[in-house]
Amino acid sequence: MKGVGSPVADALAGRFVRELGRAPMLVRAPGRVNLIGEHTDYNDGFVLPTALTHAIWIAAAPRDDRSVTVRSRGFDGVRTFDLDALISGVLGDWSDRVRGILVELQHDGAALRGADLALDGDLPLGAGLSSSAAVLVGVGLTMLELAGLPIDRVALALAAQRAEHAHAGIRSGIMDQYVCANAHAKTALLLDTRSLEATYLPLPDRAAIVVCDSRIKHDLAHSAYNQRRAECEEGVALLAARYPGIRALRDVTPAQLEAARDALPETIYRRCRHVVTEDERTQAAVPALRKGDLTAFGRMMNVSHASLRDDYEVSCEELDALVEAAQHFGKACYGARMTGGGFGGSTVNLVDAREAVHFVAFVARAYREKTGVEPHVYVGAGAPGAEVVRR
Repeated sequence: MKGVGSPVADALAGRFVRELGRAPMLVRAPGRVNLIGEHTDYNDGFVLPTALTHAIWIAAAPRDDRSVTVRSRGFDGVRTFDLDALISGVLGDWSDRVRGILVELQHDGAALRGADLALDGDLPLGAGLSSSAAVLVGVGLTMLELAGLPIDRVALALAAQRAEHAHAGIRSGIMDQYVCANAHAKTALLLDTRSLEATYLPLPDRAAIVVCDSRIKHDLAHSAYNQRRAECEEGVALLAARYPGIRALRDVTPAQLEAARDALPETIYRRCRHVVTEDERTQAAVPALRKGDLTAFGRMMNVSHASLRDDYEVSCEELDALVEAAQHFGKACYGARMTGGGFGGSTVNLVDAREAVHFVAFVARAYREKTGVEPHVYVGAGAPGAEVVRR
């Protein structure tokens, strides 16, 4: 069996053949890193992510019955689902997202068929790099391909988002699922999360995107994520009383927010201030990226991190340590910020490509000295979205 050039995928396919006796189809679903536009997607705002070269891989083969079996390296046991008797809701099992995307695709009318699935990847779990979205989109694409059904990538992303809400209990925005399904190679993707209009922007060759995984995930991450979303919704309700027609924080200008500050509790005001100013930063970052003004782009990344740390309060000591180390590297690091939900996970750094190796060593050493933890560092962004690599 010819390999596909990925050690993870080739090993996965080999295990599949040994355990199930069939050569599988292979699907790759990338993680993502968000350059700027954090916690804006569930506020109908703007985001600017790109797909990573690191990915979740799915090996799959069809079955003649209505069962879907799934196994995943790193988790015990095999889970089996009956496509005609799927249970909805959060069950607290590692396979919830697999079950969830099956439910949501069938809800959309997809005539799925039975399949054996096996998952592996080089995308770390809990690092804020959207491994969950990669599983949802990757399994969804796999099941549609096995059934010979047409692929609507926006509909797939929306089904994956519903699965995250209803079957994993995380009220995520659409960014992660959308970029995993729709990314193009060598680009960042400006997404209007209200209209789902996407604009693809070339990534400059002279810059490297470096992701530093803190290897820390604090327990309050999921509950606080949902709490931040509720706080934004409270802000919208209070602001709409003064400004009729406001549907989301995306509709609020900084001037309006300041004028209505007396109507908002202090915490709600600061949550809203982050989102409203982050939307402005994200839109301002687009012309900077188009012009190749990496200094201006990086400056907005730095301000974004400060806003996430101080107003939105989703950073933590470890993420701050990584960002501070990056900012102390010098002019070759244009900007650094936390990325993802927060309370651990990863930072994203925009670095002069010629200095990337030195940057990685500098930040890893500084973080290790401050925390005693060895960070995992990834260089490689601008990958294509989910795709069938071998049928």
